[in-house]
Amino acid sequence: MDFQLLKDSVYSTPAFVVDEIEVTRTLAVLTELKNQCGCKVLYSIKALPFSAVMEMAKPWVDGFSVSSLFEARLADEVLAGQGSIHLTTPGIRPDELDELSSLCSHISFNSLPQYQRYAETAGAQSSIGLRVNPKLSFLHDQRFDPCRQHSKLGVAIDELSRSICLDQIQGLHIHNVFSATDFTPLIETIDMLQQYLGIGLAELEWLNIGGGYLLGQIEDHRPFVELVNKLKQDYAIEVYIEPGKAVVGQAGHLVATVLDSFVSDGVTVIILDTSVNHNPEVFEYQRQPELHEHDPDGQYTAILAGCTCLAGDVFGQYRFKKPLEVGDKVVFKHVGAYTLIKANRFNGYNLPDIYLSNSLRVKKLKHYDYQDYRRQWVVEVRGEEQL
Repeated sequence: MDFQLLKDSVYSTPAFVVDEIEVTRTLAVLTELKNQCGCKVLYSIKALPFSAVMEMAKPWVDGFSVSSLFEARLADEVLAGQGSIHLTTPGIRPDELDELSSLCSHISFNSLPQYQRYAETAGAQSSIGLRVNPKLSFLHDQRFDPCRQHSKLGVAIDELSRSICLDQIQGLHIHNVFSATDFTPLIETIDMLQQYLGIGLAELEWLNIGGGYLLGQIEDHRPFVELVNKLKQDYAIEVYIEPGKAVVGQAGHLVATVLDSFVSDGVTVIILDTSVNHNPEVFEYQRQPELHEHDPDGQYTAILAGCTCLAGDVFGQYRFKKPLEVGDKVVFKHVGAYTLIKANRFNGYNLPDIYLSNSLRVKKLKHYDYQDYRRQWVVEVRGEEQL
């Protein structure tokens, strides 16, 4: 990404910019993996369900992974019958089951009670699976760990091995990592699965090994290729992966403009026209996002803060070669995943405009206005209607 082009080209901020070249680069990596081992790739749209990104991914992937009825509807609209839709979620509503079954080619139930309640109905139209909790934790932060104690995500592997339904389902779904940069967790997880289920895996039609691996940032894919080839050879099973952050994480950038600058307790504070509303994981997980303008050796220090009245609306302290001035633009890099999808309009500040960038231009694709905000909060009462 040419960040100077980005700063010169974006005229209205805050702006969320999708790097088309980076998305395509990652999709090409995934396609090479498909060619090497025959796995099937789903884009997990929860990372960024923006239709322009989904349309970019569509020619490269075998379908989309979803977690709700609305995601399933959007996936179906974009795919238009040209790919599969895989669903897993802890929260299936009984009044949505029929439509989910009609939209989703594969449904992995999250618990045995959920399976027992809905499998017969859903199985008439969808391939039925179970999400399994392999009870292997690779994450230190429990907020991200699907295998944390008292986990709500998946059937415990020991419970699954004792159940009588394994020969009645078509597949299994596993997801127990976040932002992994090597395949060691996957190798250990599959080994655990084989220890508990053994030849029972051969009774299945498919295995979804989930997402959480930053495939574009892993240089050596041979362990993955070898593992998938062996699974297919030993069990004649179809293997799916469903990257989300791996596709868009590096490809999204948040551009903001300096609104104000002042000194507070001896430190310069910069107020931006964006906020942690537009990148909620900064506040949720106390992260400091990467800033393009940051210079570790810079002699000028400033705290970058958002424009809302929340005291903790702060991105962090950075260093600069020269002081930031009102009107300057800054870019938070590599915030493509779980950013826009969680963004909100707290304090009435608008959502960012959305742009698509390549090496030549930055093109505005979407703008929100007051009417979008008003539709969310105003109740229209007409005639004799009563609340």
